[in-house]
Amino acid sequence: MALTRSVLDALERIVGPDGVVSTPEGRLVYECDMHTFYKGAPDVVALPGSTEQVEAIVRLCRRERVPIVPRGSGTGLIGGAMAAAGGVMVGMNRMDRILEVDLPNRCATVEPGLINLWLTKAVQDRGYFFAPDPSSQMVSSIGGNVSTNAGGPHCLKYGITVNHVLGLEVVTGAGERVQLGGTVVDRPGYDVLGVTVGAEGTFGLVTAITVRLLHVPEAVKTVLASFTSIERASEAVSGIIAAGIIPAALEMLDELMIQAIEAGIGAGYPKGAAAVLLIELDGPTAEVDSQAERAAAICRERGALDVRVARDDAERALLWKGRKEAAGAVGRLAPTYLLQDAVVPRSKLPAIMREVLAIGERHRVQIANVFHAGDGNLHPLILYDDRRPGELERAKAANEELLRACIAMGGTVTGEHGVGIDKAKNLPLQYGEADLNFMYRLRGVFDPDRLMNPGKLLPSHPACSEGFRPARPHLPEGAWI
Repeated sequence: MALTRSVLDALERIVGPDGVVSTPEGRLVYECDMHTFYKGAPDVVALPGSTEQVEAIVRLCRRERVPIVPRGSGTGLIGGAMAAAGGVMVGMNRMDRILEVDLPNRCATVEPGLINLWLTKAVQDRGYFFAPDPSSQMVSSIGGNVSTNAGGPHCLKYGITVNHVLGLEVVTGAGERVQLGGTVVDRPGYDVLGVTVGAEGTFGLVTAITVRLLHVPEAVKTVLASFTSIERASEAVSGIIAAGIIPAALEMLDELMIQAIEAGIGAGYPKGAAAVLLIELDGPTAEVDSQAERAAAICRERGALDVRVARDDAERALLWKGRKEAAGAVGRLAPTYLLQDAVVPRSKLPAIMREVLAIGERHRVQIANVFHAGDGNLHPLILYDDRRPGELERAKAANEELLRACIAMGGTVTGEHGVGIDKAKNLPLQYGEADLNFMYRLRGVFDPDRLMNPGKLLPSHPACSEGFRPARPHLPEGAWI
């Protein structure tokens, strides 16, 4: 789709000449998110600085029947922030202010382009923090976190993004500004706020977000336990939860991932272990001390090779640096990878990890694992080199088989990354036609012309017939679903 000169001129009048990116090289920057497997450059990028400008952009695009693709920092992993059908990409990066900090009500209102970690840095000296902490929190925007309902290592105890969003200002696909929720926690009526978090831009553009702030805990302890097998580490996870301990975070890394992290970062993980657990406990000092001792004992009972507690904040930060930068570290193992984000019930972790190993052997691919063991959210990285014939195809086949195995064990297609274009084709594995049809009709309430992020979230299925098809022949086979 090529935009007319009149549309481009109208966009410049709305956001100013410096708020429009229309050159080929400029638009190339926006052709994909961090899942570079899916690429599609927009026809133009608009960079609004206010809600009024967002409203004007949406009304213009609706009048001209032009697709709209919202984008934050572009750190998503689902192909959600790429323009498969062209159109106008609306980058929210310039809307990055903290509008209000309301400590008596323990909340803050921010614009969508604000970087996740910036909010915690703004309030930590006053004893507060923003709990959702995806591994990309140093660069991902809160608006993007809202779009995909992002999680993070500490979501085991504190919950995912939706549990920390109190209110939203949204410009819907109909060009209307609506207020959802507010500073009051319990609001009567339908939970329209809840269904909007995680809608991946298919309802509209979020322009302001009211989030919950939490008190910084009195004490924090991070425990590192190493094991001779993933199965034993998985049994320790079940044992810790069964004992009534809910860690702030409970992460697992396998031998291949440990090797990559130690080579690239030197986080202090034991190189000879088949798996390690990173266990973080926080809360009142007496409670944390007691729970740390009990968690360590459970790990030893499950055959841990070694259990140690981070001596100070510096060692704790280094252990978490290894976990947070794990995906980047695998570049030492392979030039490219496919990242799965499926979930299984926690009790199924030993079984699914055995299946991951078997799938890797069947398809002759290496799979490095780092995941939120506490809630069964897997993050296997299927390694391949697309310069070698057949490796990409084997990696894709392993990816699909692994996803189906998770669903068969009672799991779900995604735990925190979202659906985007990457997993939309897989939703019928989890939902029936009536469910998909309901979602499709609900989307139409907010976006009657189906202009908002077309091709994302919902599959091309008899119950969900999308209105746009791609004008991008370079998309991989099966990418438009």
